[in-house]
Amino acid sequence: MKRFVTQKQPSPAKNFLLSLGIFLLILFLFLWAFSSMSKLSAREEENTLRQALVESAVHCYALHGYYPESLEDLVRDYGITYDSGRFLVDYQPQGENLMPEITVIRRGE
Repeated sequence: MKRFVTQKQPSPAKNFLLSLGIFLLILFLFLWAFSSMSKLSAREEENTLRQALVESAVHCYALHGYYPESLEDLVRDYGITYDSGRFLVDYQPQGENLMPEITVIRRGE
């Protein structure tokens, strides 16, 4: 007894737009997550470099009784490698027995 009840046929354009919207939403979420992870990774890399430089300077002081005179000495003697295109490292010695100021800054975002 359903002769007066008609079922609407789903519109192909409506289905396409719905599918496209869901796809774009998923793509946006994926790109946002990738960007967030990339920024987090760069921040961790910066912190790791800073920590390695400080620990190497302290290690030099413990072994020799003085801090390295320059960043080049620290990098050469302790085998620290970093991408100078991505990070700017400022090493300011304060004296032989005072901890140097070590600053690591990411270049460009």
